[in-house]
Amino acid sequence: MSGEVRIAPSILAADFARLGEEVKAVTEAGADWIHLDVMDGHFVPNLTFGPDMVRALRPLSGLTFDTHLMIAPADPFLEAFAEAGSDVITVHPEAGPHLHRSLQAIRALGKKAGVSLNPATPLSAIEHVLEDIDLILVMSVNPGFGGQSFIPGALQKLRALRERIDGLGLSIDLEVDGGINFETAPRAIAAGADVLVAGTATFKGGPTAYAENIRRLRGP
Repeated sequence: MSGEVRIAPSILAADFARLGEEVKAVTEAGADWIHLDVMDGHFVPNLTFGPDMVRALRPLSGLTFDTHLMIAPADPFLEAFAEAGSDVITVHPEAGPHLHRSLQAIRALGKKAGVSLNPATPLSAIEHVLEDIDLILVMSVNPGFGGQSFIPGALQKLRALRERIDGLGLSIDLEVDGGINFETAPRAIAAGADVLVAGTATFKGGPTAYAENIRRLRGP
């Protein structure tokens, strides 16, 4: 494990009519990262926002902006998201023909490079690029929508990745996203995750509840 569990609220579950205030509120409530779900309506069946939204939110929080690109192709947009203020940029192996080139491009922009594994994406998809990865995001739902139920098979994937990362002595953040709540968070942490993406579980109850929600997700 790389240290204390970090909580990355997904703004997909925030109140979009007051998104700037929501980002400020979870920052003040003790969140560690801000998770930004970028969807194109093509790679996944939903449409969210682009780099302009990242740019607009950037001045409102000093936290790590964790940008998950669920778009294909991803490469033409890497520079735009980097310039908008993303700190971590995560792509899917299926979103382009050359994953290694994508990871190199992200790092060349001065950003941390992540790879996201869908429920059906095997670990072998990243075996030969582990040295070029700063973050692995395990999807515990099929990407595209918030509020879905946790897929238990993700725990086995997290355990295998934790063993591999630690066995190689690599400094890679192991993140999980999808159906993370007060019941599934401890299971994901026990399986080796050290960054939890939580949308609905963070934002439920409104701003006065955010600090307690984040505390409960982080665990004892």
